[in-house]
Amino acid sequence: MSFDPGSRAVLSPRDLERFSGPTLFDAIAREVCAAHCLPRKELYESWEVARRVRRHFRGGRVVDLACGHGLTAWILMILDGSSPQGVAVDQRLPPSAARLDAVLAARFPHVAARITRSDRELSAEPLHAEDVVVAVHACGALTDLVLARASAVRARVAVLPCCHDLRASDLAGLNGWLEPTLAVDVARASRLDAAGYRVRTQTIPSAITARNRLLLGEPRDPQPARARD
Repeated sequence: MSFDPGSRAVLSPRDLERFSGPTLFDAIAREVCAAHCLPRKELYESWEVARRVRRHFRGGRVVDLACGHGLTAWILMILDGSSPQGVAVDQRLPPSAARLDAVLAARFPHVAARITRSDRELSAEPLHAEDVVVAVHACGALTDLVLARASAVRARVAVLPCCHDLRASDLAGLNGWLEPTLAVDVARASRLDAAGYRVRTQTIPSAITARNRLLLGEPRDPQPARARD
C-alpha cells in the first residue's frame, strides 16, 4: 500500500522507518513520529508551505496565526536561523502541542530558545512591518483577517486558504468565469495587489490537500519599521 501524504492518520513511532534518510525533512519527520500526535497531512502541508515561503521571505519574526500544533512556525525557524523570534498563535492550542514542542526542542534546541506559543485571538497578536505572517488553512474568514492585519502593517504574508464561505466571501463577480472558491482566492490576490503588494501564487502538491493554493505577498515599497513601544 502506498504512503499517502494526505492521510489524516496520526504519525507514530511505527512510521519512523519511512523517514530514515539524511535530509532535514526526514529529521523533522522523525521527531513528529516520536511525538505521536500529528496527522500525516499536517507534516507535509507545513513542510511544503514553509520551504516555499523561505524561498522568498528570509529573516523577520515569524508569526504563525491559527497555528494548530505550530509545526509551520517550527519549520520556518529551522529553515532560517536569521529569524530572531517565532510565535505560534491560536485561540485554542491543542493539548498535544506541548508534546510536539518537547521533541522538537530536544532535537533543535537553538530554535526552541527563539519560539513561543500564544493562546489568544488572532486579532489580539501585535504585528509589525518586519514580520513574516503565515496561516496554513485558517478557516474561511480567518484567512481574510490574516491578510488584512498583515497588509495593515505592511508585513510579508503567506496563506494557504481553506473552508471558503461563499455566502460571506467577496467573489469580485468572478464566479461566472471561475470555480467559486478560486474566485474568492483570486479576489484575495487582487486586494493584496491593490494594497501595494507584490503577489505570488503557487500550489503545494494536490496529493497532500485539494485546498492547495498558496498566496504570498510582499510590499512593493515597504515602510520603514517603527520603533516598538
